[in-house]
Amino acid sequence: MYRTNLSRAPISSRGSQPSETSGSIFTERAVNFQCNFHNEKVTFCFCCPGQSLSFCHKLQESMLSSASGFKNYRGILNWCVVMLVLSNARLFLENLLRYGILVDPIQVVSLFLKDPYSWPAACLVIVSNVFIFVALYTERKLAMGSISEKVGLLIYIFNLTVILCFPMVVVLKLPSITPVGGAFALGVYTILFLKLYSYKDVNRWCRERTQVKARSPSSPSVSSRMQSHVSYPGNLSLRDMYYFVFAPTLCYELNFPRSESIRMGFLLRRLFEMWMVPIIRSSMKPLQEMDYSRMTERLLRLAVPNHLIWLIFFYCFFHSSMNFVAELLRFGDREFYRDWWNSETITYFWQNWNIPVHKWCLRHFYKPLLRIGAGKLLSQSAVFFASAFFHEYLVSVPLRMFRLWAFMGMMAQLPLAWFVARFLRGNYGNAAVWLSLIIGQPIAVLMYVHDYYVTHCQDDPTISEAL
Repeated sequence: MYRTNLSRAPISSRGSQPSETSGSIFTERAVNFQCNFHNEKVTFCFCCPGQSLSFCHKLQESMLSSASGFKNYRGILNWCVVMLVLSNARLFLENLLRYGILVDPIQVVSLFLKDPYSWPAACLVIVSNVFIFVALYTERKLAMGSISEKVGLLIYIFNLTVILCFPMVVVLKLPSITPVGGAFALGVYTILFLKLYSYKDVNRWCRERTQVKARSPSSPSVSSRMQSHVSYPGNLSLRDMYYFVFAPTLCYELNFPRSESIRMGFLLRRLFEMWMVPIIRSSMKPLQEMDYSRMTERLLRLAVPNHLIWLIFFYCFFHSSMNFVAELLRFGDREFYRDWWNSETITYFWQNWNIPVHKWCLRHFYKPLLRIGAGKLLSQSAVFFASAFFHEYLVSVPLRMFRLWAFMGMMAQLPLAWFVARFLRGNYGNAAVWLSLIIGQPIAVLMYVHDYYVTHCQDDPTISEAL
């Protein structure tokens, strides 16, 4: 039935010849025999008689080596989340036992309903609806031809300018607005500014395309599968406007990609995921005395917890919160970030860590500058300048002081990006990106906290004693 060809071949490493002095075949070194069963080689081991063994070794890299091609690190990400939760559980429990529940949600809601003017930041957010109505009303008038493009542009310039200036004046003039409330309100108005700017551009492009099609007698008809989609000016409705306002994107489209249904399991997981101060306080004295050695020590102590807080913020906002909102609205495009953690250049990091802002800058700022003849370097510098302005706007106004630390930090990214791209590659470039994130942010935090302390708290004995 079968043909047997037995050959004694002691297994040896790296193809070395079998030793003639090994003695009996029943030594610790395995001896194999090859038998041909229908021209197929089967290996038998003398140590395990009657069992066929396949080759158990092959040329391969360790899984954590970059050459292995392995990319699934989901378990390590879960481990990091578990470690973050456990590392902060003690502090949470300690504060809960010592101070109890400091914020009662029921009392907060009842207080707001009884006296809404005691919450000026919330009132400021509600007032933002006025600017939404102005933009929608302007677009409807432009679609009907009641006003010219120049008049519409002037209305938009006024509307967008007031969106940036009005909350700034309110925050600066009302001392009852806390820095946290002011930052939240200004963040809402900044997002609204970017959204309405995109809303203006896209509707203007639609009008231009409609005029071109009207002049072209042989324009193709809309296919039947596209008839269910919204077309201009059918998009100029309150429902469409507010869907865009709440959608997790800054770039407007008439027809966003939509998921088929809301996945309740996915929604509940994202909702569940949405559920340093001592080091900063101890930094006041060395900063005030300009003790550079101790200031450096405090900076290094602050770097790690500050970075962990930033990572938690990134995951909670860009992954959990934005996916939660996208699932509620069935918003289909869930690319809110890319693999910025693999950045080998500063430019790659800024292009991939905040995709909604990157898409807005690319669509409404960078490419229009290129179309009017600006060079790439000038366009990139303009994008960083705009980003630096908004960073300073969101920090200095709520704190009611102008120190330009955030602005200078953003503009410093330009020479840093050139240096990293020019002299550092691969892992060294990635390490430089991580170092700029871990060290750069605590420097800005310490500068602002120090200046805020000197400006607002130094003359107050109660606050000074608490710090």
